[in-house]
Amino acid sequence: MKIFRIFKTIFLIDFLLAFFIAIKEIFKSKKTINYPFEKGKISPRFRGEHALRRYPNGEERCIACKLCEAVCPAQAITIESTEREDGSRKTTRYDIDMMKCIYCGLCEESCPVDAIVQGPNFEFSTETREELYYNKEKLLDNGDRWENILAANIKADSFYR
Repeated sequence: MKIFRIFKTIFLIDFLLAFFIAIKEIFKSKKTINYPFEKGKISPRFRGEHALRRYPNGEERCIACKLCEAVCPAQAITIESTEREDGSRKTTRYDIDMMKCIYCGLCEESCPVDAIVQGPNFEFSTETREELYYNKEKLLDNGDRWENILAANIKADSFYR
């Protein structure tokens, strides 16, 4: 009988403690957001949809070193290049198969000129598989669209590189 009273007292104390915690939480600001209409903050290190960047003069950054193609564990990147008049290389084809991509970020880590980056877009669902084969034009369009955000993310992340 005495044990029953002890358990009853402990249960009552736990119940009152939980009740006070619940009352305290009611008056705090909400932690949830109304997703499609409100967006949360994204980390500068977020790895989303890929993009190819350009230099400020409009020339594409990719020097066709093919390091990203070599380091890609999923073998999702295909690069073909030609030689320019001055002896440097220029990409003629830069394709990424996004269905193979595992978003590991090794391609952007290996790039010596920050040409290939993973942007802030995570909402790129498609209706067909063909839309997930990214060619050079699609990647350059992504880079042009997000250049301000990409440059700010690279600057914010430069301490860790």
